[in-house]
Amino acid sequence: MSTLNINDNNFLRQFEVNIDGQLAKVEYALQERKIFLTKIILPENANYEFKEAFLIEIFEIIKDRKLRMMPTSSEIKTFLKSKREYMELLPIGVRL
Repeated sequence: MSTLNINDNNFLRQFEVNIDGQLAKVEYALQERKIFLTKIILPENANYEFKEAFLIEIFEIIKDRKLRMMPTSSEIKTFLKSKREYMELLPIGVRL
């Protein structure tokens, strides 16, 4: 899995990466020390491997910034359930 060059666009509140000339993005809202992942938008040509790499890189960014994460997007919640090692990023007491 290669490392993606993810841009954190603070102005638009989204993590974004260009894939084959199209923008993949995860929209977020930042509140205190929590980041709410609200929506994921992927180009039609994005496969599961890309989605997995993209979300894992975002989870790593969140981890490095010592933030807690609240996935409000059902698609991101479902993915997180399959990657139990990132459940530690949820705020204490929150279950999916």
